[in-house]
Amino acid sequence: MPTILVTGATGNVGREVIAALRQRGRAGEITAATQNVERARGQLGNDLSYVKLDFAHAASFTPALAGVEKLFLVRPPQISDVAHSIVPFLHAAKAADVRQVVFLSLIGVDKNRIVPHAKIEDAMREVDIPWTMLRPSFFMQNLDTTHRDEIRDGDEIFVPAGEGRTSFIDVRDIGAVGALALAEAGHDYKAYELTGAEALTYGEVAMIMSEVLGRLIVYRKPSLLAFAARWNARGHPLDFIGVMAGIYTTARLGLAARLTDELPKLLGRPPISLRQYVQDYRETWKR
Repeated sequence: MPTILVTGATGNVGREVIAALRQRGRAGEITAATQNVERARGQLGNDLSYVKLDFAHAASFTPALAGVEKLFLVRPPQISDVAHSIVPFLHAAKAADVRQVVFLSLIGVDKNRIVPHAKIEDAMREVDIPWTMLRPSFFMQNLDTTHRDEIRDGDEIFVPAGEGRTSFIDVRDIGAVGALALAEAGHDYKAYELTGAEALTYGEVAMIMSEVLGRLIVYRKPSLLAFAARWNARGHPLDFIGVMAGIYTTARLGLAARLTDELPKLLGRPPISLRQYVQDYRETWKR
């Protein structure tokens, strides 16, 4: 019977958590939570169970949580007001007798209290379900999703991170740690700060991408105002832009450069490098 509920199942990290659980032979225990079950089934396959979950509709919470023992929780990026969506879902999980929540948080969340992740961490402690916080640094895969078009079509990286360094991490590594925390004992009430093995400026990222892709990729170093103006012109809501600006400001101020050794200790291998990531995903940026 499925007992592990994975939210954000078709997203970057949720998909990799499912892949890592599959590698452990746990596919039969997984329920993928999604707003569109048929589309998710087409993306993820028929060896999983599926359930409809919409954080904007509390009526979906109880059916989605029925029989769930462990929960992998991802905040949908469009949700910034977590008090009216994620927090009630956590209370529903408590009522459903969920025994562990593994939450995809954010590195430096203890110092950056304005981000929604901080409010969710606080709520998890208040609800008092055994929790595991995954606090990764900035995803490498944001380069092939959020920033794919500007790189593929414009040969540029347009983020307001200045000359700050970022300890990028591959979501495949986050997924492996998430599966570990869900599948093995000993991870309750632990917070894992997860990074890659190198802290790079976006200028260095552009250089690596140029070398691997065989064409010049330029880091533009926009101001926060220029970044917000471009994303607003693309139709993104201001609260979403604000969250992104806050994350990049962390990098700009040098707060995203810290490296930890928690990932190799947990997985028994080095983190995936950014050069390897670009090589593996190079088709994404081919015109």
